[in-house]
Amino acid sequence: MAKITSIRGRIIHNSRGTKTIEVDIISDNQYLGRTSAPSGASVGKYEAVSFPEGGPEESLRILNENSKKFLEFESSDLKSIDETLKAIDQTSNYSKIGGGLAYAITIASMESASKAVGKQLFELISEQDEYRFPIPIGNILGGGVHAGPGTPDIQEILISAPGAKTIRDAIETNFKVHKELRNVIEKTDPNFTNGRGDEGGWAPKCDNEKALELCAMACENLGYTLGKDVSLGVDFASSTQWNEEKHLYVYERAGFENTPEKQIEFAASIIEKYKLIYAEDAVHEEAFGDMSELVSKFPKTMITGDDLTVTSKDILKKAIENKSCNAAILKVNQAGSLYDALKFAKVADNNDIKLITSHRSGESIDSQISHIGIGTNSKMLKVGVVGGERVAKLNELIRLSEHDLIQGMAEV
Repeated sequence: MAKITSIRGRIIHNSRGTKTIEVDIISDNQYLGRTSAPSGASVGKYEAVSFPEGGPEESLRILNENSKKFLEFESSDLKSIDETLKAIDQTSNYSKIGGGLAYAITIASMESASKAVGKQLFELISEQDEYRFPIPIGNILGGGVHAGPGTPDIQEILISAPGAKTIRDAIETNFKVHKELRNVIEKTDPNFTNGRGDEGGWAPKCDNEKALELCAMACENLGYTLGKDVSLGVDFASSTQWNEEKHLYVYERAGFENTPEKQIEFAASIIEKYKLIYAEDAVHEEAFGDMSELVSKFPKTMITGDDLTVTSKDILKKAIENKSCNAAILKVNQAGSLYDALKFAKVADNNDIKLITSHRSGESIDSQISHIGIGTNSKMLKVGVVGGERVAKLNELIRLSEHDLIQGMAEV
């Protein structure tokens, strides 16, 4: 197998214009793997720290200081690369070197290895014999920490086309709904500025219920039946509303507060009314018991942990024991290294937990997570609908559809 002969980093910028680190790894003096680290706005308490104190520049300094330690490893040897990263940073959350650096090194290395052996990246990270496209699910209306004042407290309303026959059809359906939603919003608010949130979802001035109604209307205007042709999803991002002192969910924009019991009712009413296929973080990140109630009530809905499970195999095991989710988000940079993220994916697969590979709100134009979604047998790929950094992932799926390696669409 090919060996790492060069590793270097640089400071670039993500989709928010924020600094991040990009890493180049070259194997056998010719095979380039290049990856830059994303970052999130809605961040779980227990996920890896994106960058240490000192920011991406400190991560770059540490990389330059330690780069020789990675030379001569096989570029596909994720275990040795991961062990080297953990020897440099012995903290539990990459607070010394930054999870962003671990992310960039491990994915760039695997991309370099894939080029060296002439295989697709998803083939190299997978333990499967057959591959399917995950269903694209993307943000069409944003609020919370992804958008400004006046937008809904709910962070994301998402669209997917689980009945699509091809990946191109699934992607184009999401585009159509996103475009029609703009028309619906403009009819409701002639002063709408066409503003969008971090992930490309429209950011209108309205409350939670109105936002959901607008999204449902856009689907219906196109002749789609909710729960059949297309399905909505919601990322409640409830940890951003949770007030530990009050022991209440505080919806400041909408002007109400929920007890934990009322929050379950609030989420359940939305799941039922809008026939959600997907409900993410409907309660706060430590409410394992409350999540299990929703799993019990809605076994056919993907009751999904993100802040709850933070791509940690140990926390996922706790969630499985408590029956707190039937689906989980995979964000590599939450774990830090790709090696840790793949261990998380294996625990999920062994316990019938559906995976959703996801982008972050501060993204790059890289497309490796499309491969990670396929390679981990993810049922969905959460990468947005519009915006160059989002479309880059969708376009990669279209390119991959030209090969015979992938047998149709995932079933949820």
